[in-house]
Amino acid sequence: MRGARAGGTDADRAAKAGDGTERLLFRFKDARITESSGLAVSPTHKDVYYTHNDSGSGPQFYAVGPDGRTLAMFTVAGAAARDWEAMAASVDPATGQSFLWFADIGDNLNGGWPDYSIYKVPEPKTMADATVHATRYRFRYKDGNRNAEGIMVHPKTGRLYVVSKEFAGSIYAAPAKLRTDKVNILRRVGPAPIMATDAAYAPDGSSFVIRTYFSASLYKAPGELIGRVSMPALDQAESITYTRDGRSLLTGTEGASSPVYSVPLPASAMPRRAAPTPARTSGGPPPRVAAPPNASASHAAAGTGEGDGGVPAGVIALWLGVALGATGIIAVVARRVG
Repeated sequence: MRGARAGGTDADRAAKAGDGTERLLFRFKDARITESSGLAVSPTHKDVYYTHNDSGSGPQFYAVGPDGRTLAMFTVAGAAARDWEAMAASVDPATGQSFLWFADIGDNLNGGWPDYSIYKVPEPKTMADATVHATRYRFRYKDGNRNAEGIMVHPKTGRLYVVSKEFAGSIYAAPAKLRTDKVNILRRVGPAPIMATDAAYAPDGSSFVIRTYFSASLYKAPGELIGRVSMPALDQAESITYTRDGRSLLTGTEGASSPVYSVPLPASAMPRRAAPTPARTSGGPPPRVAAPPNASASHAAAGTGEGDGGVPAGVIALWLGVALGATGIIAVVARRVG
């Protein structure tokens, strides 16, 4: 979904990507990838990245190589693409089978849809154009439907989580066992930062990240903030995921030839099996992370969005004004159509 935009151009930011906090990994080369909204790293294919477009596109996703060139396009048979906003990759701990998840969870009317769908697809074994078949799961929120743009799957338990995109966002847990014959209920388990655009679990399950337009927040568990990591100033921050080794975050944006950046994690958020030595480029400084001053303060910040990457009060006020204006327009249109 389109939202707040940062100043400057992607070309300018790419030129600054050697300062030790971020680096340009690649740009999507495929002209069909115009609104990259989800991002995932293949659990089984080396140097393969997956993405899909936002609303307005069909139920397709793309496998991309480390140079940004498309390796294959896959069509999900029988799936609808009302508003695909996020994706995730997982490996079944019992069978070792890898899966891709595609979340049709966008809802700009904040409750305009009766339910939402998430599709689970076995990860393709061959990088060639093909049609794949998905398992569809339908969802509703226990406390009322809402807009969302983030999903994540716990690598140890396989449990699915949805992160809402709101001024006071939330993390929702899906049932431990998903059903295809009934609507699954999402229950709130913790707060999320203001206007979250994506989320992902670390490969070892020790932490997870939630992306906003301004920064990324790292958590040990819902409500247990580790700190925040500075992100590159993208035109529209839409996606985030971890590298396979869990040492860095990858983040992307919408637009033609849009970039994907790699941002190294701070030592405090390194995976448990990895040595806590921060990655650097060009001899630059280590990545910046803003640690919470105390547990109660971090919980409040995560719940209200205050202090998320230093969001100015003016920006929040602007968002509120835009939201109220949009609500009024929708109401007028609804009355006229009705």
